[in-house]
Amino acid sequence: MQTAPMLPNTAPFREDQIAALNRVMSVTTAEQRAWLSGYLAGLQAANDPQAVSPAAPPAKRAPLTILFGTESGNAETLAAQIRKAAAKLGFAPKVADMADFTPAQAAACENLLIVAATWGEGDPPQRATDFYEALLAGDAPRFDKTRFAVLALGDRAYARFCETGRVLDERLAALGGARIADRIECDLEYEKAASGWIGATLDRLNAETAAPAEGASVIHVDFARPGADAPTRTRPFEAEISEHIRLSGSRSSSDTHHVAVSLEGSGILYEPGDSLGVVPTNDPALAEAVMKAAGLAGDETLFQALTGRLDIATLTVGQMADFARETGTAPLPADWAEGRQILDLLETAPGALTAAQLTALLRPLPPRYYSIASSRKSVGEEAHLLVAALRYISHGRARAGVASIDIAERHREGDRLNVFLRPNPHFRLPADNGRPVIMVGPGTGVAPFRGFLQEREATGATGRNWLVFGHRNYTHDFLYQLEMQDWLQSKLLTRLDVAFSRDRPEKRYVQHTLWDVRRDLYAWLKDGAALYVCGDANAMAKDVHATVLRILADQGHQDEAAAKAELDAIRRDGRYLRDVY
Repeated sequence: MQTAPMLPNTAPFREDQIAALNRVMSVTTAEQRAWLSGYLAGLQAANDPQAVSPAAPPAKRAPLTILFGTESGNAETLAAQIRKAAAKLGFAPKVADMADFTPAQAAACENLLIVAATWGEGDPPQRATDFYEALLAGDAPRFDKTRFAVLALGDRAYARFCETGRVLDERLAALGGARIADRIECDLEYEKAASGWIGATLDRLNAETAAPAEGASVIHVDFARPGADAPTRTRPFEAEISEHIRLSGSRSSSDTHHVAVSLEGSGILYEPGDSLGVVPTNDPALAEAVMKAAGLAGDETLFQALTGRLDIATLTVGQMADFARETGTAPLPADWAEGRQILDLLETAPGALTAAQLTALLRPLPPRYYSIASSRKSVGEEAHLLVAALRYISHGRARAGVASIDIAERHREGDRLNVFLRPNPHFRLPADNGRPVIMVGPGTGVAPFRGFLQEREATGATGRNWLVFGHRNYTHDFLYQLEMQDWLQSKLLTRLDVAFSRDRPEKRYVQHTLWDVRRDLYAWLKDGAALYVCGDANAMAKDVHATVLRILADQGHQDEAAAKAELDAIRRDGRYLRDVY
């Protein structure tokens, strides 16, 4: 049933009048609203004849294409924000995913705004790879008739910050495009800077295109819509932890936890494949060590900021430069930051900063994202997370993951976590529930596939399901083993292959298992199966990708180039999807 439109808070009525009108409108039918609209228009015409005039011809609206390349969804969200703002100014905006666009189509655009994320160490998002590579190719089209601007997203913790956006911006200019605004490069906290750039860029473009036409006016009404008040990372939902169970065995060298949180009353409606954002807190002991190194021990206001608001677990090249400038110390080489934290930097010149200087040096504490390991159709108003506590040694010092240790060590059943939803519309089960699926998920990469299997069980999907799981030891690290065995027995899980790296002298990973079963994998793909990969981007995902290419070449009796073309075709068909981190 269609929801009746609600008046926005900006309507020209008092707050109590808006509430009263919304109460009436919420129970009206479409016929009643149409009658009321006509009645009010007739009443206005009867009381003010001058208000009725021949309709002016519609103003010609300047076209605007907003192209995005996204991995996590942030670029897509900003593209939608640009579209909304552009529509208010009278443009005819359309939003397009780089995955569905070609450079030739982009070169045909009169006005082009690009929102491009950078993934990992300077790579374009997976779905934007074809567009990116084609634009850099020698036969890329000219952009002589295109006005453009680029909004780049990235993470300053990586050396090649905003690399994808920078390359696209420089390439479009080299191909003859006219840059209408300087590129903006946004860090993890991008909202404020991006909003300012969007407004200024659209205003400039509006002036250059004279849109809308002189004398025309554009009225833009924002109707209230379901989900408008859903939690966000700046306004998260306090979710109660209903289950907190250590899944790893007592003798395991890993430490993995199943954490269930209640979403009752949150308005969060997730789908399998989505992620839950967690707003963590820093280790109090690390915050105290940072304060001590800065000569600021005992400052309670600073302590609250360091534990709950600011990032003290990373170190960027920009922070090292700012620190050298503030303290007058010699700049450190860029590669010194790798594997170190802000504490290491402060110890190079202890006690040299004030509280204000220290907080200005730090960036906001970013949320962490966890693939949801459940289906609402199975668990109701809960979300299940699979959290591996991260502990490691770097430069002689014990380090720990911010969110994973916060959840695993400092939270228990009955405590609350601040959470919000991050949709992942490009990592979904097939619309055809009869399509077979192959899921490769070592370690906590199995999380979304548990949600997939719950969903397929709840919906009665008929497609075959094959899971390839890997971890360290069969005895201690077989996550959700009993569930997997039950699904095998019920035939929901058609096939389960495992790889445990520490159970034999030579290490064995999921890519080795894939190669061993290459004939069956190839047959499933030829039968239309969708292939999903979730987990570590730096090693596992690359190794699995290389193995799949090798299988296509071996089983298809073709060379490497032909195998790559076949896998690219599978990806473009929406049957090769990755959620890697």
